[in-house]
Amino acid sequence: MNRPPSSAAPPSLWEQHRARLDAFGTAKVNYDPTRASEYTAEAGWRIDDYETDLPAEPPGPPVPDGSFVRACAVVRDYRFPPPDLVTGIFAPDGPLDGRRMLIRARFLGFTFWFGVEVGGVVDEERPVTDPTGATAGTTDPAACERVWGYHYRTLEGHFEKGEITFTVHKHLGTGRVVFRVHAYSQPDRIRNPFYRLGFKLFGRMLQRRFAHESLARMQELVREPLPQASSPASASTPATPAAVPPPTTPPPAAPAAPATAPTAPTSAA
Repeated sequence: MNRPPSSAAPPSLWEQHRARLDAFGTAKVNYDPTRASEYTAEAGWRIDDYETDLPAEPPGPPVPDGSFVRACAVVRDYRFPPPDLVTGIFAPDGPLDGRRMLIRARFLGFTFWFGVEVGGVVDEERPVTDPTGATAGTTDPAACERVWGYHYRTLEGHFEKGEITFTVHKHLGTGRVVFRVHAYSQPDRIRNPFYRLGFKLFGRMLQRRFAHESLARMQELVREPLPQASSPASASTPATPAAVPPPTTPPPAAPAAPATAPTAPTSAA
C-alpha cells in the first residue's frame, strides 16, 4: 500500500544543529575583554574598520520600512554574511543580548564550527561619530545619529580571539544611512598543524573577503523590493518592529552593542 508523501516541514537549521549549538552553552570567551584598550596594532592585534552607505532616508528619525529599519533586521538575524562562506545558527526565540551563536565556516571543501557570544546591544541617539569614534561634540538633533547594533566575542575552540561589532547608523540631519563593521582580533592557538598552517596562509584573506562580501550583501538585502502591504494599517507598521524598537522619548535614547568573525571577516566572524 502506497503511503502519501509526508507534508511535514524539515527541521530548521538550528534544530538540525542543536547539539553543536548546545555544546557551546558553557564555553567561555577565549580572551580577556576587559583589556580591550590594550588590543592595538602595535601590540600585534588586527584592527579592521569597514563601512558602506545604504539608501538614504529623509532627515529625521528612521522611517517605517526604510533603509535603517531594514538593515537593523538583517543585522539582528545575521543574514548579511556571504552564505557560501559563513552562516550563523542560533535559537530564534531567545534574546539577542547573550545569544550563543554557532558559526559554520566553509573554505576549500572544509567545514569548521565555532561559537560566539552576542552582547553590547546598542539602541540610542548620540552625537555623530566617525569610524574612529570621534564625535561632533554636540547634542543638536541635526548633528546626532540613531545607532543600532551589537558585538560578538569568540568562544573557546575558535581559530581566532577577539570581538567584531556590527552597527547601523542614520544621520538625523542628512538622512545618510551607513552599515559599519569594526573588529579587533588575533589568531588563537590552533592545535591541528594542518589547520594552523591553512589559517596562517588564508586567514587574513578570508577575513577581508568576509567583510567586503558582507557589505555588498547588506546593500542587496536592504534594496530588495518590499512585499505588498495587505492593508493601509500594515503600511504604517515598521518592518520587523521586533528587530528595531521605535525611538525612545525623548530622542536621546540610552545605552546599549558576527564580534569577531570566525574564519571569515574581520577577525571574529
